[in-house]
Amino acid sequence: MSRVCSICNKGAMSGNNVSHSNRKTRTSWNVNVQKVKILKDGAPTSAYVCTRCLRSGNVERV
Repeated sequence: MSRVCSICNKGAMSGNNVSHSNRKTRTSWNVNVQKVKILKDGAPTSAYVCTRCLRSGNVERV
């Protein structure tokens, strides 16, 4: 599953886990995308959409 929003192109982010002793290890955070049916160009299609776009009403669900 592609972890990229098809509306806003939001994807995974990366950064550091920082321990109490200040050691750094790489980590990544995936975006919360859901597979939903949406209207795209007047036709219903299924796409991966992040929950921020679903909640804000940027997409019309079928």
